[in-house]
Amino acid sequence: MGDMVSYRSNGGTSEGYLAIPASGTASPAVIVLQEAWGLVPHIRSVADRFAEAGFVALVPNFRHDAATGESAEAQHGLASRMAEAVQDVADAADYLAGRAEVTGKVGAVGFGAGGSLALKSATRSERIVATAGFYPALSWESMRADWFDYAGKAAIIHCSDQDGTSADEGVQAVRRAVEEAGGTCQVYDYPGTSHGFFDDDRPEAFDQRAAASAWARTLELFRAKLG
Repeated sequence: MGDMVSYRSNGGTSEGYLAIPASGTASPAVIVLQEAWGLVPHIRSVADRFAEAGFVALVPNFRHDAATGESAEAQHGLASRMAEAVQDVADAADYLAGRAEVTGKVGAVGFGAGGSLALKSATRSERIVATAGFYPALSWESMRADWFDYAGKAAIIHCSDQDGTSADEGVQAVRRAVEEAGGTCQVYDYPGTSHGFFDDDRPEAFDQRAAASAWARTLELFRAKLG
């Protein structure tokens, strides 16, 4: 179990859920970015799983509540404030890097709208060197900007069948942008899956085999890039 913490962000104060490995040794860090649902039990459990795997994990609470809401409305809200949200993630990376439990290298992983934000976050923060986007879902128009800060960094995108697989135009645009910037981007398809296949609190979407495979690939990336 983690704890709620506060930190400086975007000229004010933000809060988040922080999970720390029980080992007590300095560890790499991962920022976990929620889907449109807020800071719900599932996303906290993902942070706890990262802590069990040896990473300090922080979930910024962008919605500032734990209530669920309409997905489309929440995604529109995030899309409309993408620049601010990316800065929020960069500030979260600075906060993590300043903690004694963190070695200094940071990754970002997100789901749905948070997946898009995770991929974008490495363009704002030098500390974020690896990103993973699970079925990223935001209007890619809101993602337009230079991606040059991806040089030497790595991204992974997990695509569902329902969202159009890796053939989706937005996914391919991000892959090209990352690679043209000097980074690497690996894209995976999960046949027969729905959007949200990693969320075991949503039985209508959860796919155990796909979730296990995507989790293993994400840990492999973060262990390789974050130490």
